Amino acid sequence: MNIEPNKAFLLKLAHAKMPFGKYKDRYLVDIPEAYYVWFKQKGFPKGELGQQLEAMHEIKISGLEGLIRKIRT
Repeated sequence: MNIEPNKAFLLKLAHAKMPFGKYKDRYLVDIPEAYYVWFKQKGFPKGELGQQLEAMHEIKISGLEGLIRKIRT
């Protein structure tokens, strides 16, 4: 089992910032869960950002954002 792609994704996710909107330039992990719920209802954007937002939604609803914050430090 190769976990390197997942590790790279999580490292990038931990350092990713929102590129637009109300939460522009904030780390994705620091954006409120309600924003991800809204995106889930409206549809996540295409591409890498959409994948990151969707992953962060799952992380937030699972209560695992502390792990992402640890990776960032």
